[in-house]
Amino acid sequence: MAITLQKLLEAGEERLALELILGGEHLGRHIGEKALNRPGLALTGFFQYFAQRRLQVFGLSEFTYLKSLSPAEREKRLRAVFEKDVPAMIIARNRNPLPELRALAEEYGVPLFRTAMITSRFINECTLLIEELTAPRDRIQGTMLEIMGIGVLLQGKAGIGKSETALSLIERGYSLVADDITEVIRKSAGRVVAYANELTRYHMEIRGVGIVHVPSLFGVASIRRETTLDLVINLHTYENDAEEDRTGILPSDIDVLGVKFPYYALPVSPGRDMANIVEVTALNHKLKLLGHDAAKELDEKVMETFLRKAKK
Repeated sequence: MAITLQKLLEAGEERLALELILGGEHLGRHIGEKALNRPGLALTGFFQYFAQRRLQVFGLSEFTYLKSLSPAEREKRLRAVFEKDVPAMIIARNRNPLPELRALAEEYGVPLFRTAMITSRFINECTLLIEELTAPRDRIQGTMLEIMGIGVLLQGKAGIGKSETALSLIERGYSLVADDITEVIRKSAGRVVAYANELTRYHMEIRGVGIVHVPSLFGVASIRRETTLDLVINLHTYENDAEEDRTGILPSDIDVLGVKFPYYALPVSPGRDMANIVEVTALNHKLKLLGHDAAKELDEKVMETFLRKAKK
């Protein structure tokens, strides 16, 4: 997913100390690639592997080289770069743009930016920001919690008891990330991070009570700004004739942003302590990550006993 220069400026004005010098009417231009490029070789006339779809960053070495040229030669070298239709130019170390650079940016309609950061740090931070802005994301129904370092998404129909279960878990010392609606974004290496919408962050709706501010009631330890998604639990109405998984040997999974996560369907019925069951589900998942799968171990023991008796 490509992003516009306008979106980059809005997201990076403070984080990247990014300042627009000229070209505000052209901020609708798209950034073609996530990585950034330093046009050092291009300024010498070598364009065989020039990354023209990337943002072009002028650091100390590029500036020093350009200043060593005559004004006419400088204009010639820079024009060759602008003719490649690059998305934008960014000057590092808060330097003032050379007259030729400013004039050509206006002529070709290429936005010109400046940052106070040193070149290497800016390239690293800007690359990370572009990765975040272009990462797959979604908004899904569910309440997000962190239980012993495990990110748990509670789903279910309205009124099933998601917020009430989450409230009980918060009272036990666990942390709320988002209530009712959870934002998710897929980071590198298949990691999905969950967080709350900025407007509703740290708030919960409890039926019959209304909106509550969680950290005011339970302290700052009761909330997390974001957490990695590890498993999904669906709370559903208990049905007598429904077939429920009683062993957990063949676990289900669910797809979130192209990544598979363990999926548990927990029946809700009167008198059933759902907070306790959700807690156990999360802790059991943590044990599986550590290599201890109770269901498989029991199954292996049963099979060993059966085979041993069959041989007698």
